[in-house]
Amino acid sequence: MARIRQIAIYGKGGIGKSTTTQNLTAGLAEMGKKIMVVGCDPKADSTRLLLGTLAQRTVLDTLRDEGGDVELERIMRTGFGGIRCVESGGPEPGVGCAGRGIITAIGLLEQLGAYTSDLDFVFYDVLGDVVCGGFAMPIREGKAKEIYIVASGEMMSLYAANNISKGIARFAKKGGVRLAGIICNSRNVDRERDLLRAFAQELNTQLIYFVPRDNIVQRAEINRKTVIQYQPDSEQADEYRSLAKTINENTSFSIPTPMSQERLEEILVQYGLMDYVTDDYRI
Repeated sequence: MARIRQIAIYGKGGIGKSTTTQNLTAGLAEMGKKIMVVGCDPKADSTRLLLGTLAQRTVLDTLRDEGGDVELERIMRTGFGGIRCVESGGPEPGVGCAGRGIITAIGLLEQLGAYTSDLDFVFYDVLGDVVCGGFAMPIREGKAKEIYIVASGEMMSLYAANNISKGIARFAKKGGVRLAGIICNSRNVDRERDLLRAFAQELNTQLIYFVPRDNIVQRAEINRKTVIQYQPDSEQADEYRSLAKTINENTSFSIPTPMSQERLEEILVQYGLMDYVTDDYRI
């Protein structure tokens, strides 16, 4: 039986993790891959483009309403290309820990037999840049062995990516989790590709793909579709297909070497994201 590749996608909040994950998995589905996407964000927006609808009913909402006796069909829906879609959900606003939703959802999926032998990939789309507690569940418990970080050439995106790498390095010492690469979701920042290559090299990983910025992505989202569904003949759809092929063929995994804040800011200065450096602090 082939091993299921379990992949977690991390990155700064708002960087485009969910959009990238859904377009990437649509490309893999076109290749005939069997995929499950587990949304690990209380917003429950990790599968809406694949399903062509508003956010699906979450695991936690279902458990709250129906109790513990839940069948798999109640928490899993099938989207584009046969992709199996699950949203962990979260607690009521202001009550409880959202990270518990991830722990509960993954535990229930295992209990209900969702990790079937025909799956090629399981993707965990994880909230923001949090790598502690429940949000680290996919890597802390050894569920996801491959981690991709979605980033851009923006300063705060790189700060977040470096912090995420610190968490990966810590968990890598206890298990088999590895950083598999940086996916640049371009924001058209000056020298962005060169900056991300230098950043990835410093982290002991690779810039595995550069996704160019194109407004067709936003138009597809408004229509609740991936780009591959919305405009399959577009250049951007082909970019996501190429990303899918690259991820499918990737065999380069590493333990990251996060950098100090001083070293990170040196790189930002070198590529023009920070204007000047003083002995005391960097701007």
